[in-house]
Amino acid sequence: MVMKSVSCSTCLLKSKAAENLEDAELNILGQSCVEVVFQKGETIFKQSALSSNIIYLQSGMVKLIMAGPQRTQILRIKKAPCYLGLPTTMGDKVNHYSAVAVEPTTACFIDIVAFKQLLRLNTDFSYEITIELCKNELEQFHRCVKLVQSHVFGRMAGNLLYFANEIYRSDEYDLPLSRNELADLAYTSRETVSRLLSDLAKEQVIKIQGKHIQIINKTMLQKISEKG
Repeated sequence: MVMKSVSCSTCLLKSKAAENLEDAELNILGQSCVEVVFQKGETIFKQSALSSNIIYLQSGMVKLIMAGPQRTQILRIKKAPCYLGLPTTMGDKVNHYSAVAVEPTTACFIDIVAFKQLLRLNTDFSYEITIELCKNELEQFHRCVKLVQSHVFGRMAGNLLYFANEIYRSDEYDLPLSRNELADLAYTSRETVSRLLSDLAKEQVIKIQGKHIQIINKTMLQKISEKG
C-alpha cells in the first residue's frame, strides 16, 4: 500500500461529480483527500471498522464482501471509476462490508466532513452523487432477483455476461476471480462452476483456457442467463 497527497485541480481521473466543482471547491477536496495504491489482495476497508471516509476508486477493481453467520460472501465486483462506502459512511459510522482489491487499484480517501460540505455547496455535485447511489441500488435489486429466481446455470451465465458487458466491455477477457470466488459469486460450489464452464465450452458457447474466456455465442449465453 502506497499513500500520497493529491491535487484534485490537475487530476485527469476526476469523477463525473467532481467535474462540476469550482476551483475553490476542488481545493477543499484536495486538502481533505489522500490517494492510496493497493496491490491485489489488499483490503481497502474492513467490515465492522469505523468509517470516516468516502472512497473514490480511480482505477482498478475490487470485490465487496460481507461476513455472514456461516461464511463470507462476495456481494459484487466493482470497477473504477466509482465511489465506495457512500451508504455506509453517510448512513452509519461503521462499515457493513469489506472491499478487497482484485488487481492493482488506486483509491482516493475523502474526509466525510469535507465531502458533506461539497454536497451542500454544489448542487450539481450532489446531483451526480445521488444518481450514482440510485444506479447502485437498482443494480443491487436486479442482482437480488436474479440470484433468487435463477438456477445456478443462469447465474453463472449472467456473471460471465457481467464481466463482458460491464467490467471489460469485451467478449474476450481474463477472469479476475478464482474458481472458488466465482462459486461464491454464483452461490454454488467450485466443482459446479468447473462443470458449468466445461459444459458451456462443449456447447461452443464459450472458449476457455485457464482464466481466459472468449464468448463465442453471446445470444445463447444471454438466453441461458435469462432462462437457465
